[in-house]
Amino acid sequence: MIISDRLRRRRPLNDRWEPALLAPLILTVVVAGLAFATPRKVAFSRILTAAPALAASMWPVLPTVLLGLLCLLIMIGLSLVYPDLGTWYTVAAIFAVTVAAAYASHIRLQREKTLGHVRLVADAAQEVVMRPMPRFVGRVEIESLYLSAAAQARIGGDFYEAVDTPYGVRLLIGDVRGKGLAAVGAAAAVVNSFREAAYDEPDLRDVARRLETSSTRHSAAFATQDPSESFATAILAEIPDDDGRIGLLNCGHPAPLLLHAGQLGILQPTAPSPLLNLAELIGGEYSVESVRFTPGDLLLLYTDGVIETRNRTGEFFPLPDWMRRQTPAGPRQLLDRLHRDLLDHSNGGLDDDIAVLAVRLREHPEHEGPRPSGSGVA
Repeated sequence: MIISDRLRRRRPLNDRWEPALLAPLILTVVVAGLAFATPRKVAFSRILTAAPALAASMWPVLPTVLLGLLCLLIMIGLSLVYPDLGTWYTVAAIFAVTVAAAYASHIRLQREKTLGHVRLVADAAQEVVMRPMPRFVGRVEIESLYLSAAAQARIGGDFYEAVDTPYGVRLLIGDVRGKGLAAVGAAAAVVNSFREAAYDEPDLRDVARRLETSSTRHSAAFATQDPSESFATAILAEIPDDDGRIGLLNCGHPAPLLLHAGQLGILQPTAPSPLLNLAELIGGEYSVESVRFTPGDLLLLYTDGVIETRNRTGEFFPLPDWMRRQTPAGPRQLLDRLHRDLLDHSNGGLDDDIAVLAVRLREHPEHEGPRPSGSGVA
């Protein structure tokens, strides 16, 4: 099983060696050297109690205890050189700190183990609920990018999906309002509904209605806030075979960008569709707009985290201007550049999760036969 193999390959959090791990030992050697080389009245030896305390923050229990014993031996050696140093007071302090450090190290390791298991469960949940995005779906080449605002985040409320259906390749990208497990559950409900509806419904409007129904039911079943504050924005796209056009249904989501013949178009909807879970409040009229989409064109779908990325002066990331400055590139190269420039613009400090799809139509599919579907959630 793919997930089990991936979990087995995960390395424990504390199974990494770094030069900084030598800091407690270096501190011990430096303090011991100063204690032997300086006059007795300076009493550098009292700093030795800091070594096992520092070790507790990064070492396992046994090495921490052994370092404490080393500090005790150093103090015994100092007592032979300076008999009137008052060594035994420092020895008692080192012993007490070592015992406390060993216990602190044990507690830290238990918490790291628990955190590691939680991360593995989150990774497994993402793999099971949100399958990896395929690179090719028929004639459509798709590349994805996800950047988390939190360094340790695994899953969130941004989502995307691509499926090959009898009506063409259908895409979904969206963003659930809010964060945390509630947002993850809402995103999963939308994505899972899309997987079924995209195959079943000939009309993209009916797909959107199915997503609205699933989102509303999930919100009612797991109500944590005012329904008017629980919603998701989304874009549904349909790329029929050999049609030369793409259908877009925009539910309050940032407008896609389309590079066609070297010209950039911002695909603002002329008749926006209601946000998911808000159709009862603002009406349920859905509008699909058709745009020319030919081989070589590149479509960029993204969540609002991209255009709301700020620099130190508070300026937003200028995505349309950025796109106009790009030299011709494939979807993967374009997203690699976007990844780099977003981090540069924000100085590495993202305020929101980011999900992006770069989609390009090819002349002919490279492979015949069944074509997989896949998805991702941020």
